[in-house]
Amino acid sequence: MDLFANLLLGFGEAISPMNLLYCFLGVLLGTAIGVLPGLGPLATISMLLPLTYALGPLPALIMLAGIYYGAQYGGSTTAILVNLPGESSSVVTAIDGYQMARKGRAGAALAIAALASVFAGTVSTAVVAAFSPALSEVALTFGSVEYFSLMVLGLIAAVILASGTLSKAIGMVLVGLMLGCIGIDVSSGISRYTFDVLELGSGLEFVAIAMGLFAFADIVRNVGDKADAPTRLHAITSLWPNRQEMRDAAPAAVRGTLLGSLLGILPGGGAAISSFSAYTLEKRISKRPETFGHGAVAGVAGPEAANNAAAQTSFIPMLTLGIPSNGVMALMMGAMMIHNIAPGPQVINSNPTLFWGLVTSMWIGNVMLILLNLPLVGIWVKLISVPYRFLYPAILMFCIIGLYSIQNQIFEIIVAAVFGAVGYFLIRMRCEPAPLLLGFILGPMLEEHLRRALLLSRGDATVFITHPISAVLLGISVLLLLTVLLPGIRRKREQVFAEEDT
Repeated sequence: MDLFANLLLGFGEAISPMNLLYCFLGVLLGTAIGVLPGLGPLATISMLLPLTYALGPLPALIMLAGIYYGAQYGGSTTAILVNLPGESSSVVTAIDGYQMARKGRAGAALAIAALASVFAGTVSTAVVAAFSPALSEVALTFGSVEYFSLMVLGLIAAVILASGTLSKAIGMVLVGLMLGCIGIDVSSGISRYTFDVLELGSGLEFVAIAMGLFAFADIVRNVGDKADAPTRLHAITSLWPNRQEMRDAAPAAVRGTLLGSLLGILPGGGAAISSFSAYTLEKRISKRPETFGHGAVAGVAGPEAANNAAAQTSFIPMLTLGIPSNGVMALMMGAMMIHNIAPGPQVINSNPTLFWGLVTSMWIGNVMLILLNLPLVGIWVKLISVPYRFLYPAILMFCIIGLYSIQNQIFEIIVAAVFGAVGYFLIRMRCEPAPLLLGFILGPMLEEHLRRALLLSRGDATVFITHPISAVLLGISVLLLLTVLLPGIRRKREQVFAEEDT
């Protein structure tokens, strides 16, 4: 009964004209970003963070969330029609989706991707609504000891699931933790790593770092690497799959939804990993594995369901525990902090309209995506013909304007430019920047809970293993590290990320 009342409360907020408008803008922009290769939700959300200063917290989060799950949807369109995945999570969709298009089943492939995405989005949003309150109640019993251990687990999971070698991922987290220490220590009043630069006294601005690492770096990379994209479009004859295609797609969509919903909750998980895992699962259990790579319907339905499910369940740890499961959720946490809302278990109780309004807006956004995408598929494909040499300079200009508007200081632009260069260097070195951002976000909270735990225990560090929940979390962390260091597991991990890069 409480769940039903909360959902009614959420829908009452989500269907207000202002929130509907920002939900529409979010999924519209997300679809466009998903279609365009190179610009992903990480870069786009980081660009739009300055805009959220002028919005209320709920419209801002609804729009940013729409960009995230809308991008997963949009990436499949060009992956199927022109073999040009706009999102990393749509790379595996292109394998069989494009082969279906070559066989004259482009419309069926698009419809299967759309139906699988909507089904997954609907179910995974229900998972968010059903499990978040219970997890939030459990998290309210956590003290600083448990939170410290939980954050350690989150950082280790992010290291394991980050692309590249383990040493590079660990290095990224450590750099992020160090950057989070910059500024005046609130406990001692001592300046740390400020180098007598007055602007660094309050620490680095989250928006400037995020925009530099993702937006600026991606723009430089794409300007240097991309030529104008090809737009050889396969004809769309019918948008409805036949009975056999529906029979093949339905169980794959269910399995993809369940797998994606689970992987999305895990720290370090995300849409890309979920789609690759779903494709591997479908190929392994198929009675006709030889059809994969040649237009297998399950190779489209499973990954598309998985990436959309993961995109939405990844909100659970961020909203209930205050732990971002991936880079996009770190940006969403930043957006909440901009509005002085602390992500964590208190959100549901102290801001019920925010939580339930955001959750119910995801259902509305999924309906909007169907109405936006299938009828307008021709327009979305033409979007990739826009020359990059015109598109990216315009985006860069809007980024600079947004950065300056935060505090009316050139310093934020300089910080973003520096981190843009750093981000571009990291891309060239095959280092994923997302763990750095997670370390930067979690670092100050990790330090705060460590200090508080040691203060309450009078400096006794064994408190982290004498508390049962903390001991279990730290034990899982150690077990994960030891497991991934095994030669066989390490080779398999590197093979998975090598396939993802290609």
